[in-house]
Amino acid sequence: MKRSAGALASLDGGLLTSVGLLLAIGVVMLYSTTAPLSLGHPIPPHFARQLGACVVALLLAGAAAVLPLSLWRRAALPLWGLSVGLLLLTDLFAPEVNGARRWLSIPGLGTSFQPGELAKLTTLLAVSAALADARGRGRLSPRGLMRPVLLIAAPALLLVRQPDLGGGVVLVLLGGLLVFVAGVPLRLLGLAGAAGAAVVGLFVALNPYALRRVTGFLDPWARASDEGFQLVQSFVAFGSGGLLGRGLGDGRQKLFYLPEAHTDFILSVVAEEIGLLGVLLVLGGFAALLVAGLRIAGRARDPFAVLTGFAMTMLLTVPAAVNAGVVMGVLPTKGLALPFLSYGRTSLLVSFLAVGVLLGIGRAGARPRRAARAWIAWRRRGPR
Repeated sequence: MKRSAGALASLDGGLLTSVGLLLAIGVVMLYSTTAPLSLGHPIPPHFARQLGACVVALLLAGAAAVLPLSLWRRAALPLWGLSVGLLLLTDLFAPEVNGARRWLSIPGLGTSFQPGELAKLTTLLAVSAALADARGRGRLSPRGLMRPVLLIAAPALLLVRQPDLGGGVVLVLLGGLLVFVAGVPLRLLGLAGAAGAAVVGLFVALNPYALRRVTGFLDPWARASDEGFQLVQSFVAFGSGGLLGRGLGDGRQKLFYLPEAHTDFILSVVAEEIGLLGVLLVLGGFAALLVAGLRIAGRARDPFAVLTGFAMTMLLTVPAAVNAGVVMGVLPTKGLALPFLSYGRTSLLVSFLAVGVLLGIGRAGARPRRAARAWIAWRRRGPR
């Protein structure tokens, strides 16, 4: 009993509070958003499936929190290989849904999952292990960066093939942030970013579906009946919500006006029903999660723990920032879920797995001041 109480006391309160807040908002808003889709059902099927996934996700987070970090380090590369294999299977055998192949069916369970979500987490684990190994040898040379680059490039290219350009770009962005934290100079990342932007621009120019998304983003009102329809409906939701919203459950845009209201655009429903205050509450929850995750990473004992803590924090917060930018018209539509709020069992499971890894790092963390000094000295050494 004493050991269990000590383990619970060692869990990071800031992380648990922020995740609990976001999950609570997500459960309430998912019910509100999916109820109109489920007339005749006392419990909306989407809501029931998400609740079941919540139970599994909580158990998964608990298991991840008690696993030693050394086990994650040894398993990082095999897990990455498994994810790449699943992405290959998706490319070869997955059915096409809405013009993309992103879901694999699970035989016997009558459900499916997105290997691309798992690939983001396992890629960040593998890159963290590779960078920690390079730093452990006392150098982070351009040649030593080839392995992390290949670990990022393979799943990113497979995501783009689905096609999931947004997922591929976010994975590269997450990997780039991780490489920067490991000590690579910003000027090198700037050159790589410029080359990547040129590749993305070429891809958009050569692929009509991607080009339509960009044109719909640049002038949604001129294309309000086709490419810009979803973004215009999101603007209407934000505008009609005002400061306090129309009232929980009283939103209009979710009534078959706003496509994907329960997935990619659930923040628009929050804006309409709870208003600006609701949106700020959600964004504040992710800001608190960011602070808690970075604090855990800063207290970690070794390079792999530092990098993994940072990577899991970015995995949870960067997609949230991108999703918020999309629904507010700051970024082109990318099809990214809002962690903890959007409907999607794979996204929920992977998000809680990342939370569990963060909790495990926090439980094994060093004293703050000593860890902070070691981290600053380690970052300043840079590549050799």
